[in-house]
Amino acid sequence: MATSSSFAQIWSGVQVEYGDRKLTSDAPHSSPPTQIVHRPSKPKTDPQLQTGYKWQIVWRNVIGFIVLHSLAVYGFYLGLFGYVQIKTILFMLAVAACSALGITVGAHRLWAHRCYSARLPMRVLLAVFQTLAFQNHIYEWVRDHRVHHKFTDTDADPHNSSRGFFFSHMGWLMVRKHPDVSSKGGAVEMKDLEADPVVMWQKKYYLWLVPLVTFLIPSFIPYWLWQERFWYAFVVVGVTRYMISLHFTWLVNSAAHIWGTKPYDKNITPTENPTVALLAFGEGWHNYHHAFPWDYKAAELGNYRLNFSTAFIDGCARLGLAYNLKTANASLVEKRSRRTGDGTKRHHHQHHNHHHVEGGVWGWGDEDMAEDDKRVAQIID
Repeated sequence: MATSSSFAQIWSGVQVEYGDRKLTSDAPHSSPPTQIVHRPSKPKTDPQLQTGYKWQIVWRNVIGFIVLHSLAVYGFYLGLFGYVQIKTILFMLAVAACSALGITVGAHRLWAHRCYSARLPMRVLLAVFQTLAFQNHIYEWVRDHRVHHKFTDTDADPHNSSRGFFFSHMGWLMVRKHPDVSSKGGAVEMKDLEADPVVMWQKKYYLWLVPLVTFLIPSFIPYWLWQERFWYAFVVVGVTRYMISLHFTWLVNSAAHIWGTKPYDKNITPTENPTVALLAFGEGWHNYHHAFPWDYKAAELGNYRLNFSTAFIDGCARLGLAYNLKTANASLVEKRSRRTGDGTKRHHHQHHNHHHVEGGVWGWGDEDMAEDDKRVAQIID
């Protein structure tokens, strides 16, 4: 019997079990003066041998990715050699931007981390954009992401970067999950999602919404409005745009856990990566984000440079659609950077290099969140 996410499993998810239910899993501050590159230490032994965990390839996902990437290459050919109209390419970029906001502003900062609150119209719009992105429905995306933050780069992390770039980028979607992912995932708090009717409605009808919202409507619009060939529109606006969006999101899990600086916590793998920040709408300031996952800016930025997602949230706040924006004040950031940073962040005083590891939290409301963080956090109404 098909589940609400069975269609998504074909392309971007791998089936895992949480309790008695089967779910699918998924699939930003000025540059420091000195660029220090950190690479995670290579495990002494194969992680599969350490835990007895054996990778089981999910061939339908492998075949699906081969088909999608082949069509995406064809889409680039159509665009580069003038087979599609400029209007179609511009429309593809607009659709890609909307789908990116559905992930960064919606699934990530609003629902996964509770960095801010949103009125119903904004939540509905973000749910549509998140469906457009086709990275599994909000409920599953959030569950996986909270597990990732609680157990970063352990066996319970769905895209454990200690297994290498390819695994954390997309390989994790081609194999069965480690048992720890399902066992830890079943214990993650999700009552806030279950209380949101927008999230639960999308979850219920996701199987039907994806082909319509992700592929058909975006492909028909160029066909209807400026007589683009439907097949070309489908390949370029539907598939090619989808694959570009996926890879930009995946870079946060892979590149931003390997290359970059660690000004806020040198003891974790996430890094500050401006290139990823540019491509992923501000999600590349990943060391800061893992240090302060409840900050709606996901970065220590006083401007919108390389952080379009923050600009979008601030714009919605001015319209009254977003409120309770949570952010770390300068004093809290400074103290954390002094305590655990790698020294690439400039301080007003001498840096003290204390070795200290902070516990992982998934965001605002996590039971393990420090009371001091709650007390000194700024909340913008």
